[in-house]
Amino acid sequence: MTTFTQTQTRLPIGTWSVDPVHSQVGFALDYMGGTFRGSISPVVGALEVAGDGGAKVTGSAQVSGINVQDENLAAHLLSPEFFDAERTPELRFSADGVRRSGDEVTVDGELTIKGITHPVEFTGTIGDPIQDAYGKDRVALTLETTIDRTQFGLNWNLQLPSGEPALSNDVTITASLYLVKA
Repeated sequence: MTTFTQTQTRLPIGTWSVDPVHSQVGFALDYMGGTFRGSISPVVGALEVAGDGGAKVTGSAQVSGINVQDENLAAHLLSPEFFDAERTPELRFSADGVRRSGDEVTVDGELTIKGITHPVEFTGTIGDPIQDAYGKDRVALTLETTIDRTQFGLNWNLQLPSGEPALSNDVTITASLYLVKA
C-alpha cells in the first residue's frame, strides 16, 4: 500500500475567531539570572482567509489583563514606568502578510504597545482544521517572536551590584491560539 503525504501550503479559508478560553499569550524575559514569565488574557482576535489565499490576522488585549504571580508587580507593570495602562490601555497586533509552508507559518505585521507601533515577524505552526465534539471547526495556531521592549517605550530597569541590568531588553512573546470558524 502506498501512502502520499500532502504538504499544506494554503491557510484554511474563512473567518476564524480566537477562542479566549483555550488561548493564551505569554511573555518571557531574562531577569536577574533567571527567566521571568507572565501572560495576558483575555485575548480577542481573528484569522481571516479569503478564497484567493490572502489572509490577515488581528488581535488585541487590555493591558489590565496582564497576569503575573505578585499583585505588587502587576501594579508596577500597569504603572507609567511600564505599560501605562491608564493612558494606553490596549495592546494590538495586525498583519496582512501570512505565509504557510506545511505546518510552518510566518506572520508579518505590526505590534502596538504603549501606543508605539513597530513591524514584527512571528513564526510558528498551524494545524489543519478539525471538528470538535460540538460540531465547530477549529484550528490551532502557535506563534512566537522576540522584541526589544525599549523600542516600545518600556524602558524601566534596575542596575544590579555587578553593573548589569536586572531586566533584559529582549522579550519573547508566544501566542498559543485556538481559533474557531465563525
